Amino acid sequence: MIEPNPKADLLRYLQEARDALVWKLDGLSEYDIRRPLTPTGTNLLGLVKHVASVELGYFGDTFGRPFFDGEPPSWWYTEESEPNSDMWATADESREQIVGLYRQAWEHSNSTIATLPLDAVGHVPWWPVERREVTLNHIVVRVISDTQRHAGHADIVRELIDGSVGCLQGKDDLPPGDQAWWQDYRSQLERVAREADG
Repeated sequence: MIEPNPKADLLRYLQEARDALVWKLDGLSEYDIRRPLTPTGTNLLGLVKHVASVELGYFGDTFGRPFFDGEPPSWWYTEESEPNSDMWATADESREQIVGLYRQAWEHSNSTIATLPLDAVGHVPWWPVERREVTLNHIVVRVISDTQRHAGHADIVRELIDGSVGCLQGKDDLPPGDQAWWQDYRSQLERVAREADG
């Protein structure tokens, strides 16, 4: 009989989402990982920077385990920070810095998860007062959901850049088909959409 291990299960799903998101940067130029590909500016490196800040806030500040020893960086959630500054990297912030920060966030988050019980109570300082009190279990589930959501954004952005698709390298989770097959498939969907629109 397999013994249940909720923390291990949660960490596995969180790590799969982390790995999928970081993999979306592989093989791309600095321009391609930074360029905005939606009207709201969604870009691959910005998504990584954002989820790093999400983990550092939720698994750090929320449980009295802040990541930054001194002053947080200028893009951190402060009154002085520029709006959406966690959603893009400046020209001075390298891919290595942002991905490195994210990997440090993983270690910090994993330490919080390993150290505290899932029913440990924390307080999210940026939430309304009446909702601030949370459990570690709630935060882990929330961060998994958020990271998976942004990994999905990264899937679409990467496909727009160079056509690459899939969860992880070698695991595309799509039916096999060459470029002609996909073009036919897309044309079929376009026809159906126009027919439905009447």
